[in-house]
Amino acid sequence: MPLNLIKLCVGVSEIEEMNSWVKISKNSNEDCDHVTRMFPRRKDEILPGGSLYWVIRGLILCRQPIADLQEVVGGDGIKRCRILFKPQIIEVRPAPRRAFQGWRYLKAEDAPIDLPRGEKGSDLPDKMRRELVELGLI
Repeated sequence: MPLNLIKLCVGVSEIEEMNSWVKISKNSNEDCDHVTRMFPRRKDEILPGGSLYWVIRGLILCRQPIADLQEVVGGDGIKRCRILFKPQIIEVRPAPRRAFQGWRYLKAEDAPIDLPRGEKGSDLPDKMRRELVELGLI
């Protein structure tokens, strides 16, 4: 089983925003990526098959399959990690998660399961889904 990463999705309040970001990347033929400061030492366990799980406003709500991890150097001369994604957002069963800095490893057995289409809560607005999770109903 592949190792995954988990990271806070700062500046995004709903999955729909993530989906529109992916659509823009696809339509403009730009890479769907994210640059972060630290490079995972366990790259070989993440690739192939790992995903980045996004925490949106205190809940793990979705994941993006990771296509590659590349070392890049910023304009300031500091090495960083460019995470290249496959252009898709996969919703997962919502799971609460406290805030943290950077990214963390997430073992496959600890990752929330994918939310099948049509499952209870998959078609709800994020705000309503969040309230139902807090009440323990989904």
